[in-house]
Amino acid sequence: MKEKTIVCISCYFKGYDFMDEMKQLGNKIILIASENTKEKNWPWHAIDEVYYMSEVEPSVWNLEHLVQGFSYLMKSTKIDVVVALDDYDVEKAALIRETFRIPGMGQTTQRYFRDKLAMRQMAKDSGIDVPEFSSIFNNETVAEFVDDVAAPWVLKPRSEASAIGIIKIKSKEELHKAIDDLGEKRHHFLLESFKPGDVFHVDSLVYNNDIVFVSASQYLSPPMEVSHDGGIFRTKTLDKNSPEFKALEQSNSIVLKSFGLKNGATHTEFIRGKESGKWYFLETSSRVGGAHIPDLVEAATGINLWREWARIENAWLKNATYQLAKPKELFAGLIICLSKEKNPDFKEFEQPEVYKFLPMDYHVGLVYQSEDANKIQELLDDAAYKINDHHLNILPPKSKPTS
Repeated sequence: MKEKTIVCISCYFKGYDFMDEMKQLGNKIILIASENTKEKNWPWHAIDEVYYMSEVEPSVWNLEHLVQGFSYLMKSTKIDVVVALDDYDVEKAALIRETFRIPGMGQTTQRYFRDKLAMRQMAKDSGIDVPEFSSIFNNETVAEFVDDVAAPWVLKPRSEASAIGIIKIKSKEELHKAIDDLGEKRHHFLLESFKPGDVFHVDSLVYNNDIVFVSASQYLSPPMEVSHDGGIFRTKTLDKNSPEFKALEQSNSIVLKSFGLKNGATHTEFIRGKESGKWYFLETSSRVGGAHIPDLVEAATGINLWREWARIENAWLKNATYQLAKPKELFAGLIICLSKEKNPDFKEFEQPEVYKFLPMDYHVGLVYQSEDANKIQELLDDAAYKINDHHLNILPPKSKPTS
């Protein structure tokens, strides 16, 4: 089949397997990345051309310059598809597609996968349970919300990834001060009822509007808790026959069909309320999950989400058939934390069930694989104790500017 030209946009070092797979499938790869990623170990064997963008703020580019540069590129190159490799690149890719009329997710649909206010409103309109929420554009609207919904609340950035920038609020006075402190960035935030409970994530693949693969997992350390308090990040896959998996699979299907994703990889989060046991939709995204979650999924199922996403894009581009290999039915666990040492010694963590040690400076990271779900929990608990005793380093949370 004729070679297609794929432009990958990434402000972070991500998508190695995606680009490698796309190249193996006979395509031309162009990478547009942040200038500060020049020295990263990109799959240079797979990349035909690379262009760098300087950052205005972390992950933020001058979009006018991006469009101008892309216009120059289009003079000599026919672009078939534009792919956002990170959450922060979804808006950039949608802008390029809209401006140059390239097929794929446009700016309206991308908001349901990037803008937390838009995704909550769409979920609510689609009959999906979400924590009570409100915009904070208008003082009267905010006053009505806090009168109707009891504290605590959370003030959330509409377009941040993971739990970055979330502020927990316990009183009206605290809320008014927090909103005032936002100043001109006020419209970038939303207000939401804080629902304590267990947080879960669903990682899936979609082809021609059909969900062709689902993996469901439970965070043992919620991202918000780790982001704010530091600590140990843990997650484990669920038994596909469990009530939790079935409930999550059904809820995930309703979300993705309502939001209009046609092709690609998704990472969606839900919370099961501690008091009510009710399932609430938290957020979704049109990309592979971060924090090495793809390694977790691959350990449990044998499915590499990055490579399958590439195969889906390739099949869609070339009007070819796409067939997913039959997933394995194992269990996996993931544990990551900041370490005091640049290259920590993993000797004490060696076990037959270790699927992978994650090579990251100043981090301890492991993925476990087993046929026994209880064994995964036992290994994660044991590793957490060892990390806490010998390795754990806690730094103040990063305060990232909101774009």
